[in-house]
Amino acid sequence: MGKTPAQRAAKHGGKAVLPPRLANQTVQRSPQQAKNNANLILIAAVATTLFMFFYLHLLVLNQMTQLADGMSMPDSLVGGYSMEYLNDLRSVMDEDALGQLSYVHKTAGTIFPLMFGFTWLLIIGLNARGRMRRWVLWAAPILFVIVDLWENVAIDAALGAETLSSGDAALASVLTVARWVLFALSLAAAVVAVFGRRRPAPPAP
Repeated sequence: MGKTPAQRAAKHGGKAVLPPRLANQTVQRSPQQAKNNANLILIAAVATTLFMFFYLHLLVLNQMTQLADGMSMPDSLVGGYSMEYLNDLRSVMDEDALGQLSYVHKTAGTIFPLMFGFTWLLIIGLNARGRMRRWVLWAAPILFVIVDLWENVAIDAALGAETLSSGDAALASVLTVARWVLFALSLAAAVVAVFGRRRPAPPAP
């Protein structure tokens, strides 16, 4: 019968050799490893968001002008547009062209704001300190996503209606302007979150 470690220690004193403890097999990530993983996710999200922005605004919506006699799509008009502009656009876009614009809104026009919102929430969440500060900075990207998706529906409704009403035209224009304003505020919020962090006070001598 083998002796217990305590019995061997009592017999041999300090010369007793205790069996080594089994190493902890549980792998724990250090805070630095967790931060590195979060940064990798953030880099991938930012790259995807930038790609979707240029794909939607500089490629797809720009190509749609070929189906509208060179007229810009309402989404691209930062300063908004009038009812007359929408009427002129309706007159040069046939049913197929309107259907393609609606398809763009349902695909890239939906993916971009959702991806942007996720990325910006992540940027702010990883960099801004304090719950209240995070929620204040999160307000702009959250509102941007809501307004952008609403704008898609409003533009499709205005262009596809049998008779364009002044209310539908005004709603679509206001949402477009609000969308670009919130986009700019979201960019500013990310800058504040990343570069506006308070540095820890130096230790007292």
